[in-house]
Amino acid sequence: MDRLRIELGDRSYPILIGPGLLDDAGLLGETVTARDVLVVSNTTVAPLYLGRLERGLAGKRVAAAILPDGEQYKTLETLARVFDALVERRMNRDACVVALGGGVVGDMAGFAAACYQRGVDYVQVPTTLLAQVDSSVGGKTGVNHPLGKNLIGAFHQPRAVISDTDTLRTLDPRELRAGLAEVIKYGLIADEPFLAWLEASLDALLALDPSALAHAIRRSCEVKAEI
Repeated sequence: MDRLRIELGDRSYPILIGPGLLDDAGLLGETVTARDVLVVSNTTVAPLYLGRLERGLAGKRVAAAILPDGEQYKTLETLARVFDALVERRMNRDACVVALGGGVVGDMAGFAAACYQRGVDYVQVPTTLLAQVDSSVGGKTGVNHPLGKNLIGAFHQPRAVISDTDTLRTLDPRELRAGLAEVIKYGLIADEPFLAWLEASLDALLALDPSALAHAIRRSCEVKAEI
């Protein structure tokens, strides 16, 4: 497992990168310290990974809010489902929201955590490469408005980011390439040697080599943190 720390004073947090992290109960217990946990996911990701995450959180009171999949559902109306789940299960300020999914899930779960009881902890568990290298890092959360994208939101840093590279094996090839395009942008923006490494390692990345993926994700997150 690779570990990168985002230094933000009392809001600092780790990014954990590697295969099999969803099956590491010790790691999940160390990262998600709350007793009451709400997992926010969607109809595509939940059937694949919710059960594994729940087993890793054994011993905690875990509930789930499963949202429809797609950017078109990144709205206040859909967000209300997350608030309903938190209220119905009487979760308090010591609860934790866990975002299991791509960027849309992460943005909405993080915004709900920023707002609920004026702010509770949340943990990002991104399951797309694009989310692992971009939207899960930096604390930008929010939803869209009919008149514009991401117009309603808040900055709310996660407690941790857990990037299990095994989740990329169920990713649509088009989505994988979209994530790689974002990785390449980091090389173009700030790191010519990284760009050269990406060119030489593209086949390994497309073949989902765990070591190559971990390096690409870590370096992308480092560049984003520097910016």
